Amino acid sequence: MRIGIIGTGGIGANLARKLSAAGHAVRIANTRGPASITELAAESGVVATTLDEVHRGVEVLITSIPFGRVPDLKPIGDRLPDEVPVADTSNYLPSRDGRIEEMDSGTPQAVWIERQLGRPVVRAWNALVQTTLADKGRPPGAADRLALPVAGTDPAAKKLVMGLVDDTGFDPVDAGTVDDAWRMQAGTPAYCTELNAEQLQKALALADHDAARVRREAILAIIRSWEPSDAIFEDIVALNRTAAGLHRLLGPFRPSDSGASPTTRRTPGCS
Repeated sequence: MRIGIIGTGGIGANLARKLSAAGHAVRIANTRGPASITELAAESGVVATTLDEVHRGVEVLITSIPFGRVPDLKPIGDRLPDEVPVADTSNYLPSRDGRIEEMDSGTPQAVWIERQLGRPVVRAWNALVQTTLADKGRPPGAADRLALPVAGTDPAAKKLVMGLVDDTGFDPVDAGTVDDAWRMQAGTPAYCTELNAEQLQKALALADHDAARVRREAILAIIRSWEPSDAIFEDIVALNRTAAGLHRLLGPFRPSDSGASPTTRRTPGCS
């Protein structure tokens, strides 16, 4: 499949690597231009291109940029054929994106993104930390395979993106329409908690809209209080599980529960 990706951060770059390794033809762009992507292109076999060209000839476009910058992509979305799905990986983080009134009043993030782009969107790969994407994909049927939620209103577009989630090493779980996509936002039991498909389905059902917003603010405050040298992605997963009360459903969290690799110290956060 011909895939375009906008964004070369922790999620976008790892998606490029995974999807290229799965046999897809991947084009990738960012705001800094192709010269900034040469190392990633050489390593992964993707094609580095410009924002003006990344959408040309693709069968799906993946946007993986900070949430607050999504409106900047509308000109690209306007040039994309109607039949080409858009999948978005971003999350609203007020400390980075600034306060967005619609988000703070409860509008689902996927609904807001669709309004900004003026076209349907599928939500995927937003509910995981970047090391989960990089290190914990497994072949279909593996006992320790994790799952990811996917939400979208167009059945065909959602099916296509779910297939790509499978190609990146995770079981796709249907999380409903864009109106249901709040169940996979920050602060919910499904967000950055590294669950298998059965557990994830239960976690999506446990989501509480008001509680999620409170948890999100508390979790982000805790993460911001950590020293950068102590910013461990496994700790972020454990924090999200604990805040959501998943110990009642899953038992005490241990890194080995999800096939965790050795502790890695990097900058914290999901996409």
